This record gives sequence, structure tokens and C-alpha cells, in this order.
Amino acid sequence: MLLAGDVGGTKTILALFPVAAAREGWLPLRVETFPSKDFSSLEEIIDQFLNGRTPLPTLASVGVAGPVEDNQAEITNLPWLLHAGRIQQATGIPRVLLLNDLQAIATAVPHLTAEDTAVINPGQPDPTGAMAIVAPGTGLGEAFLIWDGRRYLPCPSEGGHAAFSPTDALQRDLLAWLEKRLSHVSFERVCSGSGIPNLYRFLKEDGRYPEPAWLRDQLAQADDPTPIIVTAALNRQADICTATLNLLIDILGNECSNMAVKVLATGGLYLAGGIPPRILTHLQDGRFFHQFTDKGRFSPMMADIPIHVILNKQIGLYGAAYHGLKLMRTID
Repeated sequence: MLLAGDVGGTKTILALFPVAAAREGWLPLRVETFPSKDFSSLEEIIDQFLNGRTPLPTLASVGVAGPVEDNQAEITNLPWLLHAGRIQQATGIPRVLLLNDLQAIATAVPHLTAEDTAVINPGQPDPTGAMAIVAPGTGLGEAFLIWDGRRYLPCPSEGGHAAFSPTDALQRDLLAWLEKRLSHVSFERVCSGSGIPNLYRFLKEDGRYPEPAWLRDQLAQADDPTPIIVTAALNRQADICTATLNLLIDILGNECSNMAVKVLATGGLYLAGGIPPRILTHLQDGRFFHQFTDKGRFSPMMADIPIHVILNKQIGLYGAAYHGLKLMRTID
């Protein structure tokens, strides 16, 4: 039995996979989701999930939202320090592997089916070209895959923390506004679930859009303003929310374009994370594609890059499972 996990700042998903049944259409025996902030550690969640189960899984493979070094990780948007050895000791699982959550998603990308994705641009895919993954969720994750002559190798990245680079006057004003409030303005600060309130506050405090009274009241009572802002934008209930979403899409298109150019992603770009499926129709209306292809002399090449939105909500979980399965088969 293989324990797979997907640990994020908002939620942690755990599942048990039967190794002997691994094939196309591989399904877990049990899946459970936990609110991450309700627990003090991953070990506590694993103990609750296994609940005294015997025998224990042979191996645990866990994707985590943060950089992984020496099988240790600090979660970017959660006060957890993960150490594989301590998890093994606390849970009794013989071997624990930690990998970056975007590396886990990248691992699963070659296994995606047509039902797992929605198309923004069919493009002209290079069957052995590099592939890029950009995932705006609670934070902004990035990864890529390269072809080694036999298979795709997933590679982690922390590109979401690279410095934000504005592309027009509005975004330059946004950067100037944020620089007064933050020591470092990364793309994650303006292109993620945690970044959407920054865009909204900028548009409000800069005097560009009025804030309706009903919206102000809802936001004042909310623990997380992002869902309210996005819902109002999708329903066209407030101009300030529509403008916030448009600004997010412009910035996302630019950063996806940056990532695709840097890794020469002729094999395709995949948008993951919780936000893209939520705003899918807005990503397909041409605004995102215009920003993505706006690369001067490289615009024709950008137009040929396939772009897909990953709809499978458990993509990170499956990626961690495939990563663990590969190691188990190597050991065997």
C-alpha cells in the first residue's frame, strides 16, 4: 500500500493507493481532505487518517507547498516544518518522501487524459518539447518537465517568488503602490488567491473604482475576501471586482508567457491550482491568450504553444502517488 499526500496552505489531501493495481485509471482505495490550519503538523493528520490501520503503508509520498531540501520542507503559507525522518518515527511508516507540490503536479501531467483538462489554445505541440506548469492557488506555484530521450523528467521551481514585472501603466502603478507596503513584490503577491486582495485594495485606495456599500459590508465580515471578490467578478456585480479579475488575468498571462519562454515550453503550458478552473470562461475569452502571446519577435512561437487548464482537483495527489510508485518499483 502507498500513502500519497498533497499538502497546501488551505487543505491537505491524503489517499491510500494499492500498488498492485497501478495502471491507467489507477484509483485510490480511500481519500480524505483535512483543513491544514486545524492541525499542528502533518504527522497529526496522518495519524488521524490511518486511525490505527495495520499493516502500515510501505511508503508515503507527499507533495508539499514549498521548497524541499534533504527531504525536509517548510510550508510557504503554513507554519509547519516537515522532516521525513520525524514523520517516519512518529507514524511508523518505513519510508517517507517529500517533494515540491508543483513537482508532484508535473509528475502527473504525462498521465492526464482529455477529460482532465480544458483547452485554451490547441497549438502545435512538440511531442518531446519541454512543458511548463503555472498554478495560481493560495500561492503561485511553478514547475516544468524536460524530455531526456525516453521520458519526461519533472523539475521543481520557485518561480512564483520572482520579482513582479509590470507590462503597462496600470501594473507599474500597482508595483509602486505595493513597494510602499512590502519589502519584496513577487508574482505571488499579485497572481494568486492571497494576492487578489492586494489587487482589489490597490484599485480601491488608488481611487480608480468605488466600492459598493453591500460589497464593503460582505468583505468586512469575511475571513477570506478572495472568494467574495471572485464571485462578484464572475457575476458582474461590481466594476471594481471585474477590474480586479481582469488585472489578475493580465498578470497571469504575462507570467505564463515568461515561464514558457524561459523553459521553451513547446510541449505545452498547463495551468493548475484552484483559480484557473474557477475562472475558466474568462481565461478562454481571448484576454489571457493576448497577454500570453505578446512577446514581440517571439509572438508567433507563443501562438503555437498548446495551453490547457487542469480540471482534475486531485492532480497533485496523483502526482505524489506516481512519484512514490516509481521509487517502489525501482527498489523492487
